[in-house]
Amino acid sequence: MASNATTVHCPAPMKATSNGVFQGDNPLDFALPLAILQICLVIVLTRLLAFLLRPLRQPRVIAEIIGGILLGPSALGRNQKYLHKIFPSKSITVLDTLANLGLLLFLFLVGLELDPKSLRRTGKKALSIALAGISIPFALGIGTSFLLRGTISTGVNEGPFLVFMGVALSITAFPVLARILAELKLLTTDIGQMAMSAAAVNDVAAWILLALAIALSGTGRSPLTSLWVFLCGFGFVFCCVFVMPPVFKWMAQRCPEGEPVDEIYVCATLAAVLAAGFMTDMIGIHALFGAFVMGVLVPKEGPFAGALVEKVEDLVSSLFLPLYFVSSGLKTNVATIRGAQSWGLLVLVILTACFGKIAGTVGVSLWCKVPFKEALTLGILMNTKGLVELIVLNIGKDKGVLNDQTFAIMILMALFTTFITTPLVVAIYKPAKKLANAKYKHRTIQQTNMSTQLRTLVCFHSSRNIPTLINLMEASRGTGKKGLCVYAMHLMELSERSSAILMVHKARKNGLPFWNKGQNSDANQIIVAFEAFQNLSHVSIRPMTAISPMSSMHEDICTSADTKKVAMIILPFHKHQRLDGQLETTRAEFRNVNRRVLEHAPCSVGILVDRGLGGTTHISASNVDSVITVLFFGGPDDHEALAYGALMAGHPGISLVVVQFLVDPKVVGEIVRLDMNDFDIAEARAADEEVVAQFKEKISNDGSIKYEERVVGDAKEVVKVIREYNHCNLFLVGRMPNGELAAAFKGKSECPELGPVGSILTSSDFSTTASVLVVQQYRSQLSKNSLASLKEDESTTD
Repeated sequence: MASNATTVHCPAPMKATSNGVFQGDNPLDFALPLAILQICLVIVLTRLLAFLLRPLRQPRVIAEIIGGILLGPSALGRNQKYLHKIFPSKSITVLDTLANLGLLLFLFLVGLELDPKSLRRTGKKALSIALAGISIPFALGIGTSFLLRGTISTGVNEGPFLVFMGVALSITAFPVLARILAELKLLTTDIGQMAMSAAAVNDVAAWILLALAIALSGTGRSPLTSLWVFLCGFGFVFCCVFVMPPVFKWMAQRCPEGEPVDEIYVCATLAAVLAAGFMTDMIGIHALFGAFVMGVLVPKEGPFAGALVEKVEDLVSSLFLPLYFVSSGLKTNVATIRGAQSWGLLVLVILTACFGKIAGTVGVSLWCKVPFKEALTLGILMNTKGLVELIVLNIGKDKGVLNDQTFAIMILMALFTTFITTPLVVAIYKPAKKLANAKYKHRTIQQTNMSTQLRTLVCFHSSRNIPTLINLMEASRGTGKKGLCVYAMHLMELSERSSAILMVHKARKNGLPFWNKGQNSDANQIIVAFEAFQNLSHVSIRPMTAISPMSSMHEDICTSADTKKVAMIILPFHKHQRLDGQLETTRAEFRNVNRRVLEHAPCSVGILVDRGLGGTTHISASNVDSVITVLFFGGPDDHEALAYGALMAGHPGISLVVVQFLVDPKVVGEIVRLDMNDFDIAEARAADEEVVAQFKEKISNDGSIKYEERVVGDAKEVVKVIREYNHCNLFLVGRMPNGELAAAFKGKSECPELGPVGSILTSSDFSTTASVLVVQQYRSQLSKNSLASLKEDESTTD
C-alpha cells in the first residue's frame, strides 16, 4: 500500500548566500559562507602545523596532509556534531569542485616546472636510476596488491587495483623533492642534480601509468572501453603536442623581457587549460591530465611562463589547494585500520615502498659507480611522496578501486615516507665542510700574486645590480697575466612558494663557464649581459645560483667562496639609489645577509654601494675613463682597499687618487683616546708605513696614479677634505680603519656594517654621485670593534 511505503528524504540543495543572522538564516546552511569557513579553517590549521614542523625541516605538504587528516573523521570528525556542522554531506560536492579546480590549476603549474628539453638532456646515469626507481617499486606494489586483495581489499577489480598499487609505490614527488633539496642546500650539488633529473623522468612515467590505471578502472561493460579511453587520451596528447607549442611560442614572443605580459595572453592560456581539462574528463581519464599537458607545453624561456606562475600560484596554493587536502582528509579514517592484521599490512606496505625505492636506486647507483653513501642518500630522496601520491590515491578511491581501509593505509605510507626523508638524509649524508680546514693562499687582494689568476665572487639580487657590477669587473681586470675569473652568483630567496622549483633550471650549470652550457639557455637579460661582457673582455665569467632562505643565504655565499678559493666577495648594498639621488632600502633582509657574510667570510669582502658606476650600461674597455679615490687612514682594511685600488690602476682607463690622512702633530693624542687593548699603536703605524712605502715604490713611474697626504686636526676637517673628491667615480675605503681619526667617528654611523668612513659616504648629508666600495680584509679573527659593528642594533636609520 502506498501509505506503508518508505519515504526517502533528500536534503535540499544549498543556496549560495544567506540573508544574514538578523533575518534568521544560519550562514552554515549556505554554500558560500560555509566554503569560506572551511577554507579559513584549513589555512589556519595547516599554517600552524607548518610552523610547528619547521624546526624539523619538513616540507609544507606534510603539514597540509596532517591538517587534512585532523579535520576529517580520524580526529576532529569523530565528533559528529562538528562534522555535520562544518563539513555536512550536502557541502561535499561544492568542496570537491573547488578543490579539484584548484588542483587542476596547480597541476598546470607543475607542468610549467617540468622542462621537456631538460628531460631530453638527462644523462644515462640519471635515466637508469629513474627506471630502476619506477620498475622495482612497481613490481613490488603489484606483489603487495595480491596480499591486500586476499585480506582487506576483497572484491575489488583486479587489473586496476594492481596498477594503482604499483603506481602508488613507484611515485617520486618532483616538487616536494626539490623543496627538500633546497632546504638541505643540496639542490646545486651533484647528488641534488641527479635526484632532480631522475625525479623528473619518474614524474612523467608516473602520469603515463596513472592514465593507464584510470583507463583500466572504467566502469563500462565493454572490454574495449578501456582501450578506447587510452587511445583517445594518447590522441589528445598527440594533437596538443603539434598544435599548442606554436600558439604558446607566438604568445611568448609577444611578451618581451622587462615589460608586463598582456592580460589577454594569460586569459587565453588559462582558458586553454580549462578546455584541455574538459576534454580529458570527457575522454574519461581525468581533467588534471589536460591541465598538466598544457603546462608542460608552455615554453619555459622568457617572461611568459614566469608571468603565468605569478598570476595563478598564490591564489591556488593559498586558497584552493588546501581544500584538496581537506577533501582527502575527509575520506581518510585511520580508525578503519584496526586489529593486528591491518597494522601489520600498514608496516608491510611502508617497508615494501621504502625497500623498493631505496634498494632499486642504490643498486643501480652502485652499478653506475656512485659511492655507497651518496647512493643510499639518493635512494632515500627518491622515496619522497607528496601531492601527486594523494592525487593517485584519491582517484583510486573515487573510482572504487581502493576501499576505506586500503586508502587510509596508503595515505599513512605516503606521510611516513616523506616525513623520514629529511632526518635520514641529514643523518646519512654530510658533505665534507672544507671551510674549517681549507688552506688556500690567496684569501685577500693584498696577498694575491698578480701573475696568477685573480678569483672573485660577485653577488647580485636582480638585474638592477648588473651594469655597475660589470663596470666594476671591467675596472678590476688589472694587468695580471692570467686575467680575472668572476663567479657571478645570483642570490635567490627560497620562499614558501611552490614555484621556487623553477629556480632548479637556473641552477643546473652552477659554476660552469657560459660556453659549457646547453644551447637552449634561459634567454634572460642577466645571462645575456654577462655573456656579452665575457665576449668583449678578458674576464672569465662563471654563473652561479644561491637558492636559500634569507636566514642562511650567507652560508651558501661563504661556502662557495671557500670552494672556489676566491680572494674577494663583492656584495650589493641593501639600499638602492632613487631618482632624487637618495638611497632607499631595497630589502632589510639583505642587510642581515651582508652582516653575516662579513662575520663568517673565508676571504676579503667588499660591499658595493651603487650610484651608477659608469652609467646604466657596460662601458667597453677602450672607453673606460674613471677616477677612483682611495681614502687611507690605516689598518688592515685600508691596506686591502689600497691593494684593490692599485690593481684597478693597471687598467689603461683608470686614474687612481690615493689620499692618506695624517693627524696634525699639534693634536696627536687629543682627538680621541685609543683603546690600547685593541692593537699596538706602534706596530700598526709601522705596518701602515710599510704598506704605503711599497705602494709609492710601485707607482713611482706611473702617471695615472696620484698620491696625496692631507694633515687634519679633527673629524670635521676629514669630512671637509673628503668632499673635495666627491666628483670621482668610485670611492674605495676600508671598513674599519685604525687610528685616532677613524676612532673620532665612533657613534656617528647610520650603517655600522659599513664602518665610520663608509657611513659618511652613504649618509644623506654627503652629496656625491660616486659609488662606494667598502672593503674588509680577511683575518682569521676579526677585531672586537669590527665584530661589535656587526652586532649593533639593526634598527638604525634607513
